[in-house]
Amino acid sequence: QVQLVESGGGSVQAGGSLRLSCAVSEYSYSRRSMGWFRQAPGKEREGVAAIDFGTGSTYYADSVTGRFTVSRDSGKNTLYLQMNSLKPEDTAIYCCAASSTGLYRSIALVPSKYPSWGQGTQVTVSS
Repeated sequence: QVQLVESGGGSVQAGGSLRLSCAVSEYSYSRRSMGWFRQAPGKEREGVAAIDFGTGSTYYADSVTGRFTVSRDSGKNTLYLQMNSLKPEDTAIYCCAASSTGLYRSIALVPSKYPSWGQGTQVTVSS
């Protein structure tokens, strides 16, 4: 079974930047799309960004558009999330997820669309 391992989380002041990484252990796993999700204490998991490897399309939550960028390095089998202009409300545990099917806008950021998940990495933004 594919394993996803996130890294790059940490503590940063508002306005700062972080880059999260998600390493995929199973090279042969057929991954058509991947996404980043976050969950803050007392809140539901929400989709942040996603990418369809087949079409190259990317999708972002309104709250992060213009600040976050999702990308991949296929040679390193790694997904990234570059987060700029961080705000205290971005504080959450961030997880990556993978799916063998493609994306379209209405489902790209829906957690149930993704069967494989990492354990997550904590991001804390102080004001």
